[in-house]
Amino acid sequence: MITAKNIHKYYDNLHVLKGVDLHIKQGEIVSIVGASGAGKTTLLQILGTLDIPEKKDNTSLELNNQNVLLMKDKALSKFRNKHLGFIFQFHQLLPEFTALENVCIPAFIAGNDKTITEKEAMKLLDYLGLSDRIHHKPNELSGGEQQRVSVARALINKPNVIFADEPSGNLDTASAENLHQLFFKLRDEFGQTFVIVTHNEVFANMADRKLVMVDGLISNK
Repeated sequence: MITAKNIHKYYDNLHVLKGVDLHIKQGEIVSIVGASGAGKTTLLQILGTLDIPEKKDNTSLELNNQNVLLMKDKALSKFRNKHLGFIFQFHQLLPEFTALENVCIPAFIAGNDKTITEKEAMKLLDYLGLSDRIHHKPNELSGGEQQRVSVARALINKPNVIFADEPSGNLDTASAENLHQLFFKLRDEFGQTFVIVTHNEVFANMADRKLVMVDGLISNK
């Protein structure tokens, strides 16, 4: 599902990733933990094709059996929109659009039919307990509700992999616990792969596998 080899990243003279290797299987929930500055978010962004690694011998990144490092920008954007979903600590919802419209945006970018997309979005929002909030704008929703809308948006194109960066970092304890349970429910029902950066140790330990990053490398496999 995801195979990364010899992933390096520099920011100026700072060597953030120092040759990361990893393999993540289809349907696996993997947490990535480590101290601030260990390279967790940088690795997540590279795995999610939002950033690119340095060009080194033997560096490769395969998602869905495709070497994404060989893709041109347009093909990569299309691949990302179709196969990958993203959930961030700050939900990144567009304030001028309703919950329903926010969820539909990735599908509209992919050129999907409007009627079918809206029906699918309503199904997802209902599944996430938001059927009575579909016409509300983000500022009319609680933090937990906003984050669930962002989960629905991440799922609308039925991606193979969901990348989440501190998804519960901005939520109260109860909302965070609900979100964590939701990820496992989604994996069990839809077979999606989750790669999650988190400082929440309880959540990290619930994952199928916990990867610990230390100084730009994964210290355990």
